[in-house]
Amino acid sequence: MLFNSYEFLFLFLPIVLLGYYFLPRSWRVVLLTVASYVFYGWWDYRFCSLLLISTVIDYVAGRNIHEAVTPRGRRGWLLVSLVSNLSLLGFFKYYDLGAATVNWLVAHLGGPGDPLVPLLHIILPVGISFYTFQSMSYSIDIYRGLVPPVRDFWRFACYVALFPQLVAGPIIRYHELADQLITRTHTFDKASRGIVLFVLGLAKKVLLADGVAPLAIRVFNLSAPDFVSAWAGLLAYTMQIYFDFSGYSDMAVGLGLMFGFEFPQNFHSPYKSISITDFWRRWHMSLSGWLRDYLYIPLGGNRLGPVRTYVNLFLTMLLGGLWHGANWTFMLWGGYHGTLLAIERMAGKRSLVGRLPLPLQRGLTFLLVVFGWVLFRCNTLHDVWTMSAGLLGLHGFGSLNDLWLQSRLAVAMLVPTSLLVWGAPNTWEISWRPGFLLAVGLAALFVVCVGVIMVNSSSPFLYFQF
Repeated sequence: MLFNSYEFLFLFLPIVLLGYYFLPRSWRVVLLTVASYVFYGWWDYRFCSLLLISTVIDYVAGRNIHEAVTPRGRRGWLLVSLVSNLSLLGFFKYYDLGAATVNWLVAHLGGPGDPLVPLLHIILPVGISFYTFQSMSYSIDIYRGLVPPVRDFWRFACYVALFPQLVAGPIIRYHELADQLITRTHTFDKASRGIVLFVLGLAKKVLLADGVAPLAIRVFNLSAPDFVSAWAGLLAYTMQIYFDFSGYSDMAVGLGLMFGFEFPQNFHSPYKSISITDFWRRWHMSLSGWLRDYLYIPLGGNRLGPVRTYVNLFLTMLLGGLWHGANWTFMLWGGYHGTLLAIERMAGKRSLVGRLPLPLQRGLTFLLVVFGWVLFRCNTLHDVWTMSAGLLGLHGFGSLNDLWLQSRLAVAMLVPTSLLVWGAPNTWEISWRPGFLLAVGLAALFVVCVGVIMVNSSSPFLYFQF
């Protein structure tokens, strides 16, 4: 089920909200858990079993980690959690990539013509990367002594499956919701803020991200994009993924507020960053924090000398890239950012970029991020080369008039999206006060979004594929 669908907006959400506020407080966690499984099972009910398996394993592992009397026992139950979650994630997300890679290597080394490892063409369960990381962090935090185990299974099941952030984050640590799962405040101001964030997030997705998407799709499907088309298409995708992910993040936080939950910020104007390091403090903040605390620091962080620090940064981002998808282009994207982070760490505060005026720092950082999106968006290395050649003008210069005639609305949308990215505050920086004018404006914006959905139909959020 999509946040930007009729089923969600006019059926699922109203029913769940009404049930939530009419039920006694002791039953609300149960309702949210059941509703979350209905939400998740809307795509394919069979994958609810994976969500339940991950939940049960980490619930049992967490209690046994806490109750184990020997370090070996604690490590053993932690290993049960890690191996179980990573096995589920690895099989459903990376089996076909691994099989295809093995078959390719065997064929190029003179092996038999028939594939050595069969491709299963496995359907990727929506959101599996998010809920396995979230559930796994609970077991790790208990092992580290940071949180006590939860005794109520319904509370833990609700934490793992909570539908506002289930399929695309933010990746929430258990300690951030532990008290809220027991008791939450419900106020008019909180609910109003939630509605504002939800409607603005819907507008970001439906009007802005989907508005520039046709141009990005068209250009990235060209066999030989010219200079003008390549840059316009890349800029379109740069804006599409920004407003798509920012929109989802706002909607998730807004939905949480409607039910009394306060989720952490996951998106903080990343295109205003002054360095790649700064970018990763602003883009997908919950994933960056997860990779730092559960991968970079355990690898040694910056405690083992400068060379090891650079290696740890590179490996963390390489695996972070692979987390996004079972494709070597994602690993290249992660390696690209890992290399940039290592270079920035080497250069330190005396780097050339640090001495430039602030607008130039932002401009250079933005350009580096945009180049990275080529790797992120392309499906194959051949596509990467084709798009890169277009950006360099190797397929000709092209014509802005031709591009305008073919994708007029999408090209026009590049102007307001760019102005909003660099000129407007993000939704967390604005103080929203409930009032009549705000209500009317939000109602009008919601009606426009619904009208656009009627014409164009619902489109999935980009991060649903991860």
